[in-house]
Amino acid sequence: KKAGVSMALSWSHSVLFVKNMCEMREFYTRVLGFQVTDEGSIPGNKNIVFLSQQPNEHHQLGLIGPRENEGPPTTLAHFAFRVESMAELRDVIGRVENEGLNYRPTSHGNTWSIYFQDPEGNGIEIFHNTPWHVQQPQGKAWDTSLSNQELYAWTERTFQNEPLFGPRENYEEDRRKKLSSN
Repeated sequence: KKAGVSMALSWSHSVLFVKNMCEMREFYTRVLGFQVTDEGSIPGNKNIVFLSQQPNEHHQLGLIGPRENEGPPTTLAHFAFRVESMAELRDVIGRVENEGLNYRPTSHGNTWSIYFQDPEGNGIEIFHNTPWHVQQPQGKAWDTSLSNQELYAWTERTFQNEPLFGPRENYEEDRRKKLSSN
């Protein structure tokens, strides 16, 4: 193994500095279904709220505020959350639409994603994996009104001639082999 590469990291959480704690807390609990797991004060006269959807994660998201900086909303491009089914992704799309939020449906060939922003302009991606791997970067708008069967057919047709297009499990097996040989 290579020096310094002896562990496998998995994403745990993101923490955002927020201007309006009440609005942000309400957005993440109402629109995305997070639950508050803890909250309190931290040094610097700041408040922190911990949010999670997973029983084994104390927090997937932390909010610290208030943030006084009036510059760009964040240096974060976006953070992404995976859902396990198209039904869950379509449920999120419905929630986002009900909020009147603008969103961008994008398929990367290996995911069906939607991108939108929280009330303070932080980027969010919610995605469901496709059954394929495609060399990245890729990104094509997809029609959210397509049935699942139509969406699968569109995705395969759209990306099948792209480099490294193939079954996701083949790509993951190749990655496992490469990781175990390092």
